[in-house]
Amino acid sequence: MPYVNKPRPYKKEYQQQKARGEHEARMERQRARRAMDKKGKDANKNGKADKREGKDIAHKKALSKGGTNKDGVTVQSRKKNRAAGGAMSSPKKKGSDSLLRRTTWKFCGIKQ
Repeated sequence: MPYVNKPRPYKKEYQQQKARGEHEARMERQRARRAMDKKGKDANKNGKADKREGKDIAHKKALSKGGTNKDGVTVQSRKKNRAAGGAMSSPKKKGSDSLLRRTTWKFCGIKQ
């Protein structure tokens, strides 16, 4: 707990977010969600478009890489969208793992 003896500096944090460009990216994501909800069908009247429920709005070109809503947005599962740029975004090449395993076994004296 970093702020035990003093109040949290929300104003300072907000200024830092704006300086780093996080504020503009958050507003862009929010505009994309609102546009999707506005044009999509909402059968259960909860304010979210039916095709967006439980999913994320993903930008085709990531906001962190200079993308905007004009570049296009899609509906993706939360897991897939939030893993973009992480471990799941670059799958292992076929065969590379098995080659490593074979050479390791050969040196250990284990027959395959």
